[in-house]
Amino acid sequence: MKRIGYRLSGLVSPLLLLLAWHWAASAGLFPANLLIAPAAVWQTFVELCASGELPEHLAFSLLRLAQGFAFGSAAGLGFGLVLALSARVEAYCAPLFHTLRQLPSLALIPMFVLLFGIEELFKVAIVALTVFFPVALATAEAVRHIPQRYLEVARVYRLPWYSLLLSVALPAATPGIVTGLRIALTRAWVVLVACELLAADSGLGQMIEMGRQMLRIDVVMVGVVVTGVIGFTLDVGLRRVERRLSGWQSR
Repeated sequence: MKRIGYRLSGLVSPLLLLLAWHWAASAGLFPANLLIAPAAVWQTFVELCASGELPEHLAFSLLRLAQGFAFGSAAGLGFGLVLALSARVEAYCAPLFHTLRQLPSLALIPMFVLLFGIEELFKVAIVALTVFFPVALATAEAVRHIPQRYLEVARVYRLPWYSLLLSVALPAATPGIVTGLRIALTRAWVVLVACELLAADSGLGQMIEMGRQMLRIDVVMVGVVVTGVIGFTLDVGLRRVERRLSGWQSR
């Protein structure tokens, strides 16, 4: 019972925000074309779902996210392993890596548009880049913090390098790697929607931008709320995976 009450307590702040939103819209604190009542936004959400417009835009966005996340996480995982296990790679590549990871992905959008245009490759590439650095950093740090006794046992058994990676390094570093994946996924989602706002002909960001141009604030609010809910769901899903892996490691 106590656990159920604790979980339901997370609904308090959204409900308070919803009530404040309803009160502000009803009281006329802002012009009606700037602040739409929650009921009107819900009605627009239902209409967009019924027409298929929202599911179509959402499918484009999630497909881009999945593709970019797959490429970026695979590259980040591989580079992070090599960076942690090879002193030579760290000496040559670490300074440049730590410099480039400070650059915000959004600042690179103009360059990526010039390189790839505004087609699908541009969105997938910017998502992959956004994912690469957090995953590589988390992987490198997780591998560096593997208990030395694991590596000593591997040396005793004279495991080849691929067995060291697959049987020792990756399993021991998995909780830390999942943390990096969680951070990278939510960050990539935000960057993707921002890219779609600026240069896209489909996706949630483009739906929001079209709503703004047509002065359909209800459509804009639907896009904003859906974006937040999707980001929250992705984060919660990977948090649960992270918690289970951490619990398994502590046993």
